[in-house]
Amino acid sequence: MEDSEEKVDQKKIASDEKEFEQVKQSAWHGIKVFFKELLDIRDDTDRDATIEAVRKDISFKGHNAWILVFSVFVASIGLNVSSPAVVIGAMLISPLMGPIVALGLSVAINDVETLKRSLINLGVMIALSVVTAYLYFELSPLTKESPELIARTYPTILDVFIAIFGGLALIVAKTKKGTIASVIFGVAIATALMPPLCTVGYGLAIGNMSYAGGAFYLFSINAVFIALSAFVVAKLLRFPLVRYANSKRRRRVAQIATIIALLVMVPSIILFLNLLKVELFENRASDFVITNMKYEGAEVVKFSKNYDKNEINVYFIGKLIPKEVINTWKSELGEVKDLRDSELNIFQGSDPSTHLAQSMSGEIKFGILEDLYVKNEELINNKDNQIDFLEKELRRLKMKEIRFKRISDEVKINYNEIVKISYSNRITTNFTTIDTIPVINVLWNEEFPEEERKQDLTKLEEWLKYRLEIDTLLIIDNN
Repeated sequence: MEDSEEKVDQKKIASDEKEFEQVKQSAWHGIKVFFKELLDIRDDTDRDATIEAVRKDISFKGHNAWILVFSVFVASIGLNVSSPAVVIGAMLISPLMGPIVALGLSVAINDVETLKRSLINLGVMIALSVVTAYLYFELSPLTKESPELIARTYPTILDVFIAIFGGLALIVAKTKKGTIASVIFGVAIATALMPPLCTVGYGLAIGNMSYAGGAFYLFSINAVFIALSAFVVAKLLRFPLVRYANSKRRRRVAQIATIIALLVMVPSIILFLNLLKVELFENRASDFVITNMKYEGAEVVKFSKNYDKNEINVYFIGKLIPKEVINTWKSELGEVKDLRDSELNIFQGSDPSTHLAQSMSGEIKFGILEDLYVKNEELINNKDNQIDFLEKELRRLKMKEIRFKRISDEVKINYNEIVKISYSNRITTNFTTIDTIPVINVLWNEEFPEEERKQDLTKLEEWLKYRLEIDTLLIIDNN
């Protein structure tokens, strides 16, 4: 009997385990299906329509050329006056993405004809944009450097990330059945192809090749990584390769496409790694100065980082920092990743050798003064406001004092029975509004008859209202 019950229990356990395993497999399968449907874009991709749409956006002639010229003028004006809103508007109307996306897609699908058209139109686009911007800045009376212009003179690692993810968003939006226009507009703003080209024209117009080169470098990075994103997505979505009747030509085209892809990808990876190193160096250097370099009685007023020279320059004012403390900082710097071989230079404002003044360039000096001004500007403004308020209050009180003195003299002449008079403001409220009422306290000669005192008090009230130019007045008889 017990054996029979034991067998039944074992069967039940086995059945429960089997059922649990089935539920687990079903749940796991459901999760996989959910994430597959969530992230899979292949089913909703229209490859042929995407290729056709990309090819249509390549050409720069007619309407597209004029739109480009006008958008360059708008962007140049926005950069000139440092207006982000105007620059964004120019990026929205500029048709810059077409040849760049087509460049990446044509390499991915081995389409030589589209590749040629893309390169030609990309050159036309760049030349037309730069010449238009150059003419604007050459003719414009406003050639002062603005923050919006300076921001486009050199790329950072963030620009690379923006170009990569912006390019991915753009090509994914283009591949969807029914293109998502809002995404394309958003990418046009984020990747910012137009402002760097306008800055190239600005650099040429003012003769600053450093600005022109840095801005073109930024544009090139954005363009390369957008094209690279289009290439990667087209390969992942298995866009159909262009077929050639001649097998020999097909192989040659495939080889050319592979070489172009490698020529774009390898330098891009190297560029990405170099910019990443620069960004890591600058971030870690800033963190080290802010976190580690503290000394009571001294304050950092300026610090600079130079990746090429591998040095960090820190400028102090205040108490002279002992050499032992500086050596400790240098030792700590050697333990920080990416800063181990960096040189730390300390310049102190209280150094009797005046080494700080000798080593600081005019630009650094100006930067220090600018930082000090920015830090204290709000405090200065607050103090100025307080001083202005107090001066006005003093003038007001002084005027009141002078006015009251004259009035009291006149009162003494007209009412010789008044012994004492005082003036004050009484603040009253009915819990809805607050009001200020002028109050006059009068003390009469005790021998002055009450009836005559009341008559004079009424006359005094009317005369004071007229003299003080007020409607409301409270007179208190202190007798």
